[in-house]
Amino acid sequence: MTTSNSASTSTSTAAPRPAYDPELAGRLRAAFLAADFTADGCLDLLGAAAYSALARSETVPALRATGGGSPRETLLRLFLLQRPVPYAAAAAALPVEDCLAGGWLVRSGEEEVGATVDVRPYAAEIAGRTDAGGADAWIVSDLGCAVGGAGGIGAGAEQGDVPRSELVLGVGGASTTLANITVRRPVRRVLDLGTGSGVQALHAARHSAEVVATDVNPRALHFTALTMALSGLTQVETRRGSLFEPAGDGETFDLIVSNPPFVISPSGRFTYRDGGMDGDELCRSLVAGAGQYLEPGGYCQLLANWQHVRGEDWRERVSGWIAGTGCDAWVVQREVQDVTQYAELWLRDGGDHRESRESYDRRYGEWLDAFEAAKVEGVGFGWITLRKPVTAGDAGPGRTPVLHLEEWPHTVEQPLGPHIEGWFARQDFLRGHDDAALLATRYRLTEEVVQEQVGAPGAEHPEHVILRQNRGMRRATKVDTVGAGFVGVCDGELTAGEILDAIAALIEEDPVLLRDRTPEQIRMLVEQGFLEPLTAEPDPRG
Repeated sequence: MTTSNSASTSTSTAAPRPAYDPELAGRLRAAFLAADFTADGCLDLLGAAAYSALARSETVPALRATGGGSPRETLLRLFLLQRPVPYAAAAAALPVEDCLAGGWLVRSGEEEVGATVDVRPYAAEIAGRTDAGGADAWIVSDLGCAVGGAGGIGAGAEQGDVPRSELVLGVGGASTTLANITVRRPVRRVLDLGTGSGVQALHAARHSAEVVATDVNPRALHFTALTMALSGLTQVETRRGSLFEPAGDGETFDLIVSNPPFVISPSGRFTYRDGGMDGDELCRSLVAGAGQYLEPGGYCQLLANWQHVRGEDWRERVSGWIAGTGCDAWVVQREVQDVTQYAELWLRDGGDHRESRESYDRRYGEWLDAFEAAKVEGVGFGWITLRKPVTAGDAGPGRTPVLHLEEWPHTVEQPLGPHIEGWFARQDFLRGHDDAALLATRYRLTEEVVQEQVGAPGAEHPEHVILRQNRGMRRATKVDTVGAGFVGVCDGELTAGEILDAIAALIEEDPVLLRDRTPEQIRMLVEQGFLEPLTAEPDPRG
């Protein structure tokens, strides 16, 4: 995906083959639906094992399952597996002559046709539910990029007359991750910055009245337009430009999403991947500039890489990106790679391992030289979510933004968007409640929290108690026996203060002292999502 300043003036050397024709795209969509060439239809046809193999760029199981010649099998072989099919079979599934004339198909020999682009059926769900407008969609990308991305394409290889550096990728792990962590709520305007084939814009169009999709690669904008036309979505506008350049003066959005070219590389070889700026400067620029383009209460969510520089805590580095935005922020580092692992990953992605040993070693050395010069010891990958204050008063000099940075390499429950939105709501609650107000509030234990007791076998009392979530971030936290007893009673009926008074009477402890030492633990349990605050009412005992 593309937002590089260095590529902002580039011109594609080849136009995408399919012409933008909404009427033909509508007929294709009708043919796809009639044949059940959808995400669910492909899963039903292939079975779970063959369908999962596609995500690993393995096509043999799917080929073995699609030899019957039905319209659905024909479309899957043609557009997803990139295999030529008999003209007669294509004609039974599609308006084949119109597709040939419109550039979706080309003749392959005398009696076969082949696809000029990949078309991947995609179930565009919003936070686990489908919209009234339907969830079936199709992502259009360059040949070889619908299944497994561009990892199998050799360095310098071209798709027809399209340089690899200008390829438009389909759905990948990063785009799926961003779609799953994005806050989904009805909004007026969304900015998809670095849209690529339009995956994030597609999701946004399901819950936004207007979507602006930007990219520096004109081919990417064309593919986004094809994706939207094929999926029956009309509220997406495409604009060319780098970073926030396409946004007009004073233009703001309720949601900004970006799966940018975050790879920290010594060159800008691949527009869809490499930022073209020094180090992690592109990601810094995105974060630092986002606040002025957000509506009050709006979110900016992006994936990013950041450098681990010798002698510097990565949290300080990324916190510096956010300083000055006035936004609350939650940053999650999901993975860290040392510089050799990082270079090898992206050298393989670029196909350099298929080149001569001399060429590979030279490029490997360039990566290590660049990291050494910048004193970089590793690279972190993660998610960044910013939220602009709801009102002007919230952004005043007396307000300290919430800034939370953490490492969390563990499994999470997807989609995580609702939990991220809930996290920011809980920050608002905690910021507005002092200890007395916390004790005057009723709480409910969130869903699927379990308690584990840890201790020696046969011991009368556990050494400690662990609360564990089976939802959202799937956190675990240690609490004392009072904390365990407290959360066990939180069903929304009693205030926290009333529960603590009852516990104090049960364990024969001074209730005032118990009230004094418990709010800190309540804050932690609310912040981490173990407790859900309900309507607060005054507690006459304070």
